[in-house]
Amino acid sequence: MAVDLSFRTSPLSEEIRDEGSVEGRAESLLTALELRGVRLTPEARERIDACRDAETLRTWLTRAMTADSPEDVFTEE
Repeated sequence: MAVDLSFRTSPLSEEIRDEGSVEGRAESLLTALELRGVRLTPEARERIDACRDAETLRTWLTRAMTADSPEDVFTEE
């Protein structure tokens, strides 16, 4: 019996996967900062929550691994 997998390659399924990736990265970023003891201002939390760019969140997550403050995460090098 053949299974129709066309949904997996549809634009809608790609959009759903991308949204899940963004949400997962934002959650990972918040968790990393929390575990490092970095206190977020409401503005910093909103900036993370509002970001829909997976690469930006990846960059921020990488910086969060050594950050001592939210500024360390968001400051461009």
